[in-house]
Amino acid sequence: DVQLQASGGGLVQIGGSLRLSCAASGVPFDHYAIGWFRQAPGKEREGVACISSGDDGRRNYADSVKGRARISKDNGKRTAYLELDNLKPEDTAVYYCAADNACSPHTLYYGMDYWGKGTQVTVSS
Repeated sequence: DVQLQASGGGLVQIGGSLRLSCAASGVPFDHYAIGWFRQAPGKEREGVACISSGDDGRRNYADSVKGRARISKDNGKRTAYLELDNLKPEDTAVYYCAADNACSPHTLYYGMDYWGKGTQVTVSS
């Protein structure tokens, strides 16, 4: 059983920042890549970021968040994070964390194998 739970969303002011958490269980966390995806009503799912397994920790980011986002993981806590700065209204979405065996630029387009419940992020003035 792979269980992923995103948390940390809420109402955030434009220009502000947030940190989302993804708690994992039932998965060998240190052997899995973790990704963050988001979807707003009426819009397609967008891959935001992913981080590879192991110490390499290769990261990929969507163009829409490059320079504003950082994905990280804590293997001991079995938790991954997404930090997003300079929030914009277009960042408003439900954010989902996911897991798979790899993280590549393709991952952000095709998605991942295991998905958790999302957390709502609303950015407004």
